[in-house]
Amino acid sequence: MTPGVYITGTDTGIGKTLVSAGLLAALNAAGVRSVGMKPVASGCERTPAGLRNADALALIAHSAGAPSYALVNPYAFAEPIAPHIAAADAGETIALDVIASACGQLAADAESVVVEGVGGWLAPLGPQLMQRDVARRLRLPVFLVVGLRLGCLNHALLSARAIEADGCEFAGWIGNRVDSQMLRAEDNLATLNERLGAPCLGVLPFAPTADPAALAPHLAAACDWLRETVRSG
Repeated sequence: MTPGVYITGTDTGIGKTLVSAGLLAALNAAGVRSVGMKPVASGCERTPAGLRNADALALIAHSAGAPSYALVNPYAFAEPIAPHIAAADAGETIALDVIASACGQLAADAESVVVEGVGGWLAPLGPQLMQRDVARRLRLPVFLVVGLRLGCLNHALLSARAIEADGCEFAGWIGNRVDSQMLRAEDNLATLNERLGAPCLGVLPFAPTADPAALAPHLAAACDWLRETVRSG
């Protein structure tokens, strides 16, 4: 499998897409041909071309080349609800083989693939299917996006424990200042550094509407980590 990373988060709406797109921008600017993928997305808009998800479109916009939407987002659902419920409502079953095939086709034209998960790590994808199964099947290490707000310590530590318990490589974490008024934010960052057991690979400023490319400098360490995996892979 082409080198890459699976991006998960401490919750939904904490900046996985911002981090994923920013990392793609950083990698491509550094000369590492990289493409994004969001295997499963709910909350899609109906368009003449079919269902389209804003997060998947953002990944395409910052990917090298012009990857097919169908490969970037093979499972798209209209309702903004948990994906396993959306899939059941649509009469579909999310299948690992479909995701792996799409990722393989994307990887054939890239040096690195950035795969964005859905919700938090333990968000189900089907009756038995979990995100760990996707990361394992694609053989990808995991970056955890930590939404920096009250409660982030518990959410981050539980997520890290679950990633490792599921047999996946917890390669690093990225903080995102989702709450501009968070009290003692730096103390929380220090605690995360002390206790998470994986390196901090970047901290994004509070910038919910920023162009991901403008945030790429804040992801330099994550970019370097992936560049090294490309060189050694």
